[in-house]
Amino acid sequence: QVQLVESGGGSVQAGGSLRLSCACACSTFTYSRYCLGWFRQAPGKEREGVASISPIGTNTYYADSVKGRFTISRDNGETTTHLQMNNLKPEDTAMYFCAAQPIPCALSPMVPRSYVHWGQGTQVTVSS
Repeated sequence: QVQLVESGGGSVQAGGSLRLSCACACSTFTYSRYCLGWFRQAPGKEREGVASISPIGTNTYYADSVKGRFTISRDNGETTTHLQMNNLKPEDTAMYFCAAQPIPCALSPMVPRSYVHWGQGTQVTVSS
C-alpha cells in the first residue's frame, strides 16, 4: 500500500520561502516506480498541477506560474519528495497535495486524474 503524508506548510510573507515534504510509507522498490506530482487547490478553484518528476528524477515539469521559483526533487532512498518554494506570492496560497502514479506515467504529468495515490494536503498561506 502507498501512503503519502505532506508536511512543511505554513504562513509566510510574500517573497518568502517554504519547503514542502512528502513522505511515502512504502518500499524504495515501489517508490522508484512512481511518477510524483505536487498539486494545489485554492478555495473555489480547481485543483491544478504545480510540478512533477519522473521515477528517477530525470525529467521535471512545472506550471508556468511557478517556473523559476519552485523546484521539485525526490530522494528514492528516503521515499520522499520535496517542493522548494521561493519568492512566494499571494496567489500561491492554497492547499498543497503530493500524489503518485505508477509507471508508465500519463502523457500529461500534471493532470490530477492521472494520479492514483494522494496525500492529505498541507496548507500554504502567503500574505502580501
